[in-house]
Amino acid sequence: MTRKYFGTDGVRGRVGEMPITPEFVMRLGYAAGATLVARDKMPAGDHPAVLIGKDTRISGYMLEAALEAGFAAAGVDVVLCGPMPTPAVAYLTRALRLQAGVVISASHNPYDDNGIKFFSAQGAKLPDAIEREIEARLDQPMTCMDSAHLGRARRIDDAAGRYIEFCKSTFPNELDLRGMKIVVDSAHGAAYHVAPKVFHELGAEIVGVGDTPNGLNINANVGATAPHALRCAVLDSRADCGIALDGDADRLVMVDAAGEIYDGDRLLYIIARHRTRSVPVTGIAGTLMSNLGFEHALARLGIECGRAKVGDRYVLEMMQERGWILGGENSGHIICLDRHTTGDGIIAALQVLSALRADGETLAQACADLALYPQKLINIRLPAGFDWAGDSGIQAAVAAARTRLADQGRVLLRPSGTEPLLRVMVEGREAAMVAEQAEAIAEAVRCAIGETRTEPR
Repeated sequence: MTRKYFGTDGVRGRVGEMPITPEFVMRLGYAAGATLVARDKMPAGDHPAVLIGKDTRISGYMLEAALEAGFAAAGVDVVLCGPMPTPAVAYLTRALRLQAGVVISASHNPYDDNGIKFFSAQGAKLPDAIEREIEARLDQPMTCMDSAHLGRARRIDDAAGRYIEFCKSTFPNELDLRGMKIVVDSAHGAAYHVAPKVFHELGAEIVGVGDTPNGLNINANVGATAPHALRCAVLDSRADCGIALDGDADRLVMVDAAGEIYDGDRLLYIIARHRTRSVPVTGIAGTLMSNLGFEHALARLGIECGRAKVGDRYVLEMMQERGWILGGENSGHIICLDRHTTGDGIIAALQVLSALRADGETLAQACADLALYPQKLINIRLPAGFDWAGDSGIQAAVAAARTRLADQGRVLLRPSGTEPLLRVMVEGREAAMVAEQAEAIAEAVRCAIGETRTEPR
């Protein structure tokens, strides 16, 4: 059965349009709740319970209320924690022994998007089978438990403090961040009241960026998807480094004192390189987008680089299948399974910083053996239902690019799992050729969908 509503990271879309409407989200809460009730046979008188967290989008209030109503109608208790990072909800669900966790967030997307994603009782993404079961229930009429069996709601007041202590526990006891000035960019998102405290309580002097959310400014020219703001703040404040998270704090980008930006591939390499000095690291799960230079640098360390489909759920699946503890994406999703069950921007930053402190190195020094190949990524918005894979003009452009690159690069076209975009990526040894071939393929896509290019890109 093909999933109708769930993408690679839950259900996501523009607020007010299907499926992100109050009515649908209430039905989604009910369908998820009914699935929990059917799967978890609770003792008589007990109800399954779920944790609901959210980021700082203004639509979170509306969707939180809709989810709460749906779960209550299905006989599921609700625990509300307010704005919290996605990985915090995963942790708290497990720590509080709840049956599921729910996050209301569209991650790095703009404020007028939103989404719903679920975690299991173990703090992991829901298996495909459970998502399909929820979708099947969405096609059935929504009913309501009798009044005596309706779910209740309560709020947990110490959620942030619990998560801060958990994050700090992943940093070595013998190390601290004293003497470091760190810029922390929270993207006006879910970590605005959490991330600065984690690094401050470990001893760092903190300069805050993106820490004044108003419901409309999440990810707006700040955060991991717009690291220029972090770079400027690091240079202006003469900080040792900078940390940028995205709206739900599950991805990470860093900047060094010279203003150099470090993506997920480079940060994951730093973590892996340091780990090899104390424990064997046989393999790391990357994705189809991971840089060839990253793969080659890992090979020099004796580490296999696997390539999963793009999406942290697929990275995690590969890690579990192969028994690996490290994985991630160049976008900044980094998973350290010996620290957390899911990708976590704050915890990933702590692993990088602990490696630098233990080895007495800067970001640049720790990455000296890693030379990334030039990559060009172009995003093109597609009309609904457009068959880009079957278009002869697009495929001819792809074939021509692969011929030009030969064995010195690669071409990847893939649809976004969260937005109506086709991502065109070309990678190779020569930056000029990479840019030329990426633009040629992008132009073929534009011609195929009837889009006229009106200005330089």
